[in-house]
Amino acid sequence: MSAIDKAKGFKKSKAGTYLSIGTTAFGAIGVAKQARAARQDNDTLRLVDAVVSAAAIVTGLALLVRELKRLGDDDVLLG
Repeated sequence: MSAIDKAKGFKKSKAGTYLSIGTTAFGAIGVAKQARAARQDNDTLRLVDAVVSAAAIVTGLALLVRELKRLGDDDVLLG
């Protein structure tokens, strides 16, 4: 198995999904800082950008959690 095939398999694994959830949650910190700065500066456009980014993060986390549940359902030892 080549390194590229291993990397593709990792993305679909539980560990890869947990890593994706962590990096997405880490991105939420940046969005929160952006929103706080936009509110302090009364910058509506940056605030709208932060809200849209937050919605994308929430959607991404929901998709990752769904993928994690799907991976858990495939586990023979859990059922």
